[in-house]
Amino acid sequence: MAHDLTLARSHAYHLARTLMVCILLFQSDSGYGVMPSDEFDGDPASVILEFDPFA
Repeated sequence: MAHDLTLARSHAYHLARTLMVCILLFQSDSGYGVMPSDEFDGDPASVILEFDPFA
């Protein structure tokens, strides 16, 4: 988890470009997190951005 939104956004972007999968940037109680969108089963309201490398 990252506590800085800019750092989390940077990691999400680079992860999406490296893995060539859609990556979600979400906020939780302990900070910001990134993960592949097909593995996310949390609250959709916590999603901040979705990085799509094919867009």
